[in-house]
Amino acid sequence: MNKAERRSWAKGVRKELPTALLSARVVQHLAGFLASQKARHILLYSAFGSELDPAGLQTLYPACYYLPRARTYALEVHPLPCRLVKHKYGFWEPAPESPRVEPAVLDAVLVPGLAFDPWGHRLGYGQGFYDRFLAQLPPHTLTIGLVAEALLVPELPHDPWDVPVRFLATEQGVRPALQAL
Repeated sequence: MNKAERRSWAKGVRKELPTALLSARVVQHLAGFLASQKARHILLYSAFGSELDPAGLQTLYPACYYLPRARTYALEVHPLPCRLVKHKYGFWEPAPESPRVEPAVLDAVLVPGLAFDPWGHRLGYGQGFYDRFLAQLPPHTLTIGLVAEALLVPELPHDPWDVPVRFLATEQGVRPALQAL
């Protein structure tokens, strides 16, 4: 299966999942994990469609939260609360005039994806925003892919520029991604 076929498959599977229930379970696990890591500055993402939604984390775990804003092939980091505007793809993001911070302030970055594999490789939407963003983070930053167990696949094709996440958060818990051999 090529990436386009995998994206189509993953969207079909995800559409049938109980997203709200899975999101609540993932957020519960994330709250405990982030507390154990003493993460204070956390980049969420604005879920759209049938993506797992990390927004509930804000009520469970006290921290400083941020949202990304998509720019020309880059993500900017904006502290919450701020004014949100709808992106052309339908998700909410910080307004252009919102204050920005450098990504180095982040302790943890929550990463969306259509599917992940045990090594932390993700199947995204093909724009490369998160790969470019993850590549610029300091090594101590926790990168966590949010994925339903049903979309955790044995292996995904990946390119040299793809940046895997270090942890995977599912409805069953948070675990480290496997190390590449």
